[in-house]
Amino acid sequence: MIRRSFLFALALGAALPLAAWAEAPLKVVATTGMIADAVQQVGGDQVEVKGLMGPGVDPHGYRQTRSDIVAATRADLVLWHGLYLEAQMEDFFHDLGRKRKVVAVADAIDKSKLRAHADYADKYDPHVWMSPVLWKDVVVEVQKALTDVRPDSAAYFAANAQRFLAEIDQLDAYGKKVLAQVPEDNRVLVTAHDAFAYFGEEFGFEVLGIQGISTQSEAGLNRIGELVNTLVARNLTAVFVESSVSDRSMRALIEGASAKGHTVSVGGELYSDAMGEPGTYEGTYIGMLDHNITVIARGLGADVPERGMSGKLSAGL
Repeated sequence: MIRRSFLFALALGAALPLAAWAEAPLKVVATTGMIADAVQQVGGDQVEVKGLMGPGVDPHGYRQTRSDIVAATRADLVLWHGLYLEAQMEDFFHDLGRKRKVVAVADAIDKSKLRAHADYADKYDPHVWMSPVLWKDVVVEVQKALTDVRPDSAAYFAANAQRFLAEIDQLDAYGKKVLAQVPEDNRVLVTAHDAFAYFGEEFGFEVLGIQGISTQSEAGLNRIGELVNTLVARNLTAVFVESSVSDRSMRALIEGASAKGHTVSVGGELYSDAMGEPGTYEGTYIGMLDHNITVIARGLGADVPERGMSGKLSAGL
């Protein structure tokens, strides 16, 4: 009886077209939440995505765990950011690339569009997700990687990518509209580390970070002193903390300004290197940037929609 069932299963399998055996979702591992979201948006029900770095996780100093290694070695596709963002994991991904399909999706961006990295020769500022225009290039690279692994689904991936790119265009238009309402003298974004330069370039803001591009760099007393003097001299009254970076240096900045008789407050918390909680609007790329745009615009004096671009942001921003 068992033998007949086994032979029947084999015969059934032989009779089915090959496409029927390929319906299982692709197992995709992505480092950051932003990449994982792009994979889900483009891949739809053709993918099963595992993101390695959740809310509040700093990718600059992240090292792969045992479970990360197991997941990556079993995946059909591994996507990492590149541009030296996951600096502690580069050797792992280069080694894994000899055995698995591994793609650094942000490395595909034309280098002429990137900011040179002051601390490392031949490196670039990796925070390209802060620019919707640049992130579109990454989405296209995600689409290419998925198509390479499953070419039969090329049309499906292309349609999903076009829809997502249109949503990113809508986000960019919203950002340009509301951030243009910030008074000219207030268009200075002071943050914990230098993660918002592409944001500043796209939306017309000067950006000042306490730490450098990497959170692994030290925030020295001289830098804090310089920023205190800038806040006082230019009468800047709002600074922004980040969800994945300690607010210790920012508190020192506020206290330093206070010691000089100048009041500075926190304009809000921004998502810099990680998104919000899974299952929330802020836990998506669109929601992450909608949150940042809305919080920055409001914190620097603009009149913006209470719940953001499409009324989906959490209450109490």
